[in-house]
Amino acid sequence: MPEPIRVLVTGAAGQIAYSLLPPIAKGVVFGNDQPIVLILLDITPMMTALEGVVMELEDSAFPLLTAVIATDKEEVAFKDLDVAVLVGSMPRREGMERKDLLKANVKIFKSQGAALDKYSKKSVKVLVVGNPANTNCLTAAKSAPSIPKDNFSCLTRLDHNRAKAQISLRLKLQCDDVKNVIIWGNHSSTQYPDVTHAKVKVHGKEVGVYEAIKDDAYLKGDFISTVQQRGATVIKARKLSSAMSAAKAICDHLQDIWFGTKEGEFVSMGVISDGNSYGIPEDLIYSFPVTIKNKSWSFVEGLPINDFSREKMDLTAKELVEEKETAFEFLASA
Repeated sequence: MPEPIRVLVTGAAGQIAYSLLPPIAKGVVFGNDQPIVLILLDITPMMTALEGVVMELEDSAFPLLTAVIATDKEEVAFKDLDVAVLVGSMPRREGMERKDLLKANVKIFKSQGAALDKYSKKSVKVLVVGNPANTNCLTAAKSAPSIPKDNFSCLTRLDHNRAKAQISLRLKLQCDDVKNVIIWGNHSSTQYPDVTHAKVKVHGKEVGVYEAIKDDAYLKGDFISTVQQRGATVIKARKLSSAMSAAKAICDHLQDIWFGTKEGEFVSMGVISDGNSYGIPEDLIYSFPVTIKNKSWSFVEGLPINDFSREKMDLTAKELVEEKETAFEFLASA
């Protein structure tokens, strides 16, 4: 058996983690022969609830789970990590301005970035889930200067999966029959779900989504707004945010980092922009189409961008630039 890998989940007493921890412990994410040490971090008031989560993990008797460490201390949580899944963040409360949300989260992710820098392996893969995920990810990356920026990503796979699901439902296909949808930009209501380059398998033959659906007004209208607003729609129905689907998306994202993307397919991931790809300003965590090999991602280059897409991509980039400017003001004074 290989050596155990050390995997951190923050916000570990929360509802996303409750759906996420079993598949990680079971070997769904990192392979069914990979032993795991799970480190669970949460704030001090949540430690009693977290003890209950630890008991459930113990009672599940997962063969690959070699140890579970529950803590409220960053110096314990971030030690020698191979993977960090940063789920915990300050949620937006009623009446809270986005600026207030950014300020609260800058403090959290500056501290966690510094802890990654000080205690974790330099090869650690960091996935930021807690919202606003793109800017929280950038804050953590900036606060961990000794860890390569390419090791940081934020979750837009849930949006990617939602887009795939809407297309498959529309065409009455399996989700696996849809590939190469793209989520551009921010994990917010300005994100751009793009199926211009997506393919579907119909009767064994691959065709473009626009050709298969034959309804441009839908693909440029209701499809986009449905994916953009899906999180809010789930909250309205459940009175709670997406947890099961978020946990599945985290698993998909981590699996692709660990084992690579399928030949001929790309996925959406919030990664650091270099200023050279698709006209997106440098130094933003922006969702792009990527392929992954040997635990390293690469931009999918050279996709033609039409005027409709260009406008949508620039709009979400503008929001991210504004978020970054606000966050960095707080970062400088934090």
